[in-house]
Amino acid sequence: MSAITLKQVVKTFGEHRAVDDLSFEVPTGVIFGLLGRNGAGKTTTIRMMLDIIRPDTGKVEVLGRETADGTKDRIGYLPEERGLYPKMKVREMLAFQGAIKGLPHAEGLRRADRWLERLELGVWRDKKVEELSKGMAQKVQFIAAVLAEPELLILDEPFSGMDPVNQDVFKDLILEMNRAGSTVVFSTHVMESAERLCHEIALIDKGRAVLHGSITSIKERFGKNALRLEFEGSGAFLAELPVVEHFNDYGQHVELQLVQGADEQEVLRAAVGRLRIRRFEIVAPSLHNIFVQQVGGEGSDA
Repeated sequence: MSAITLKQVVKTFGEHRAVDDLSFEVPTGVIFGLLGRNGAGKTTTIRMMLDIIRPDTGKVEVLGRETADGTKDRIGYLPEERGLYPKMKVREMLAFQGAIKGLPHAEGLRRADRWLERLELGVWRDKKVEELSKGMAQKVQFIAAVLAEPELLILDEPFSGMDPVNQDVFKDLILEMNRAGSTVVFSTHVMESAERLCHEIALIDKGRAVLHGSITSIKERFGKNALRLEFEGSGAFLAELPVVEHFNDYGQHVELQLVQGADEQEVLRAAVGRLRIRRFEIVAPSLHNIFVQQVGGEGSDA
């Protein structure tokens, strides 16, 4: 059984079509990335998965059901707009969140204590939420999402606004939850996070699925004519070569996507004599480059 299935889903708000004939499946047991630029329709899609809003047409099935009846206690959710109760004490607030998912109060307190100690927040357990720093509050919000050990964990932009240390903490927690059996779905427009963590992705743009599948298969599809060059000198002229379809300059190196059927040796011949080449290799394109190639342009909020 798939953890989530969307079939030809449409959702509009007035004249704006936020989700447009969207279809994809999330297999049980994977880490799945819902990817797209800001305004692509990711959050709207997540809200339909959670039965917060309903599609105008199409089908959304989560954990085998089309409505939230019988599934809410099996789902953990971390919203993009973090929402905690500022006047409550941290430990009691977490136990309250657990009770909403069916945990007995004493068990909620026990799990809260365990998580708070683990994330180095034990001394803050009896402080009010409003006394926490932003980083601490993000950790507490995550604890609230996972306290009931959900079968399905949905994270909306989980790395938003995080420093690198907390990003690594959350990355490890996501992997741990998945290895313990949870299906994890997270939305992001940060391709590096998705590339490191996800087994499968759906890339959406203007509410439609542009790409859907495993990271491996998608990279194989786009990776037969990608090059990486490291060199000394100015490589701007490489962008003008007839065999180059996409040119990405990273300062210390460039990544090139060649036109279909092009010979990579043409690039090497053009570079020799004009650049001091340190590295020349055929590579799988980064998810970032695939994203830019498939989407590009500017989006609007949705």
